[in-house]
Amino acid sequence: MTPHAAREIRLVALGDSLTAGFGLAASEAFPVVLQEKLRQKGYPVTIINAGISGDTTAGGASRVDAALAHDPDGLIVELGANDGLRGLEPAFVRANLEAILDAAKAKGVPVLLCGMRALLGMGPDYGEEFAAVFSDLARERNLAFYPFFLEGVAADPKKNLPDGLHPTAAGIREITGRILPIAEDFVKRIAARSDTVSQASPTP
Repeated sequence: MTPHAAREIRLVALGDSLTAGFGLAASEAFPVVLQEKLRQKGYPVTIINAGISGDTTAGGASRVDAALAHDPDGLIVELGANDGLRGLEPAFVRANLEAILDAAKAKGVPVLLCGMRALLGMGPDYGEEFAAVFSDLARERNLAFYPFFLEGVAADPKKNLPDGLHPTAAGIREITGRILPIAEDFVKRIAARSDTVSQASPTP
């Protein structure tokens, strides 16, 4: 397939165990499988796995500079599941995500934000407020946005490990298949921006 970009596009996936690939082979982790699907569509994409099991949005905020040190063309942010499990205040979650987004913006790195939901046991009010953190930030900052990272996988025993929280390899394939159109558009925008910059640069 003809490549859709003239050069390699490097992305970093900043996340928790859902990105890291808890309980899976390295080749079955979300960044690796998404990278494969994008390459199959002709995009010369490399996705660096910056997922750490157990991480929260606060942990992501503390690690964002290290993630950006890879000099990525784009940042995928998948965080919040552990915040929701612990019932952390949505305002706290939002502040941490804002710190991540601010750091990326300062480096001129676009972000694909993955939304997350809290467990139903946390109550409807908390659940709505928690989910709104992600959608509000995406709208306010005009971000590429996938509303719920575990769409089609959450609560499905066939697509989760025995703990009921972490996707199986089949679950990851479901996630990547669903997020692929958003990721493809994200990569297209990055490639178009890179082409514009290249054309605007003076010839030596």
